[in-house]
Amino acid sequence: MSKNWILYIALLAITVAAPFLFPSYTAFLATLWLFIVVAQAWDMTGGQMGYNSLGNIFFYGTGMYAGAVFAIGLYYNVGEWTDASRSEIFSFTAGQYYTGMVVGIIGAGLFCGLCALIIGPLFFGLRGPYFAIGTLGLAIAAGEIVSNIEWLGGGQGISMPHSPLHPDFEKVLIYFLFAGLGVVLFIFCKWFYSTRFGAAINAIRDDEEKAEAMGIHTLRYKTITWAISAVFVGAAGAVSAFQLIHFEPLETAYQTINLGIFMVVCVLLGGKGTLWGPVIGAILFHVFKEVTWNYFLGGQWVALGLLIVIIVVFFQDGLMGYLKHRRPEWFGIKVESKDKEAAA
Repeated sequence: MSKNWILYIALLAITVAAPFLFPSYTAFLATLWLFIVVAQAWDMTGGQMGYNSLGNIFFYGTGMYAGAVFAIGLYYNVGEWTDASRSEIFSFTAGQYYTGMVVGIIGAGLFCGLCALIIGPLFFGLRGPYFAIGTLGLAIAAGEIVSNIEWLGGGQGISMPHSPLHPDFEKVLIYFLFAGLGVVLFIFCKWFYSTRFGAAINAIRDDEEKAEAMGIHTLRYKTITWAISAVFVGAAGAVSAFQLIHFEPLETAYQTINLGIFMVVCVLLGGKGTLWGPVIGAILFHVFKEVTWNYFLGGQWVALGLLIVIIVVFFQDGLMGYLKHRRPEWFGIKVESKDKEAAA
């Protein structure tokens, strides 16, 4: 068994044991896995394909609402649900709750993937900063539109069914849902980036005109990649909906300033276009965020701004890029020593 497989098995064992070893940190760990999921998904288009989106939060928010609609609509009229006092008029059995959860998460992921397939050809006509600003505009507009749809609760948001589980067990369930998405996405990315499809999106990142000249149907590859990314972000949004129980469109679902920026910072911190970069970046950023939010309340946004400046100015390739430059042997890159070069 190779060292890599031993590492993966050890990390998987830690993932499974973590909520039981550190029960008081279960919510913290669940949020960490959320960051890992959205960071990996963002890197599929931003790092591997070279299209930096500022609007992936669109799929997260749409996933939250789609998950709610699928889960609630399976048994009740969504409009009546949002108008009524849920606890007094409507109730979910345990079977209905978990069936709705499964349908909601899967349905939300597929719906967001479909959205990406539909809007992809429109947005991929843009490049560089225009694509980034265009996707940001999409997310902002979506939040405003949803906040004016009374059927979805309008600006007041929508409430989810109450879990039949004890709150402590519910936290563990949410943790494993996020962790499951993160592990599946990591495995998928490891395979995906090694395929001809992965090589094609890397070619688009390096030189799109040359990729087109080589016969690569760039629009098709870009749209499909964005759709795959959207599936995972949308599913993560649906899990968040069940975790939060109640959420609003602007403050929670389409939070462009918070999670919409956080997922980008995670990737920049860890290193764009790498398998482990988004994961490591998400871990470091989440720890940084929790420390500053808990111990430097009032100055947390200043600290976040300084972190972004430091990354952009001094670590443009992220932590993985820095380590690859400083310690290439860690990445299997053979470098001739200066003594050997002098002797030659």
